[in-house]
Amino acid sequence: MTEINSTYVLIPGAWHGGWSWRPVAERLRAAGHRAVCLTLPGLGDGDDPAGLGLEDAVDHVVSEVEKLGTEVTLVGHSWGGYPLAGAAHRLPGKVSRVVYYAAQVPVRGRSLVEDNPPEAAAMLRGLIDASPTRSIPPTLQWVQGLFMQDVEEATQRLVADLLTPQPGAYFLDALDVPSVAELGIPALYILGQDDRALPLPGAEFAARLGLEPLMVPGTHEGMLTHPDEVAKAILNG
Repeated sequence: MTEINSTYVLIPGAWHGGWSWRPVAERLRAAGHRAVCLTLPGLGDGDDPAGLGLEDAVDHVVSEVEKLGTEVTLVGHSWGGYPLAGAAHRLPGKVSRVVYYAAQVPVRGRSLVEDNPPEAAAMLRGLIDASPTRSIPPTLQWVQGLFMQDVEEATQRLVADLLTPQPGAYFLDALDVPSVAELGIPALYILGQDDRALPLPGAEFAARLGLEPLMVPGTHEGMLTHPDEVAKAILNG
């Protein structure tokens, strides 16, 4: 059980901005907590994704936490597990807990692309190489087939329109830090029952933290479709 008046810093996944966490954040606030939804560099509306690397995302998380002046729980969705891990190592004494929601748990020295099966890795590299900004554009097909296959087409199209190109180096860069599990910070891994988007089974990512996943309803976008259940898991998991 979390403490009353905790501060949650919510880190979005690839192609997403802070908007994706807002339904969950509102529920955390209603429970008496502080919730801050981050939008990482290059992923805001109209941002230029060119020239950004993973360290820029990590720097942003660290800077925003330091501004808060209090201990925080870092919550990462999907690719957001990478900047979460990088930031946690640079914030000694400032992170009281980490929560991975349908998130990738990095291995030291291995990028997200390298953590994908070979065919998917080759596809991602090809998209980056083909882009003049070396970014990966979002597609409606990914939303419909991988991210939120359980909702009507109008909702899928709306979410696809909200997504922004992902800076390619966010996927190509690796972290040179040990596992978050080695920090001794309490951790939680939450997984949607119908998640299709992760490159490996969610249980395998949870096992990297020495955990079993806490299952909640929904797909990879459960923070939008099932915010009550996701917020409850974050608070009580």
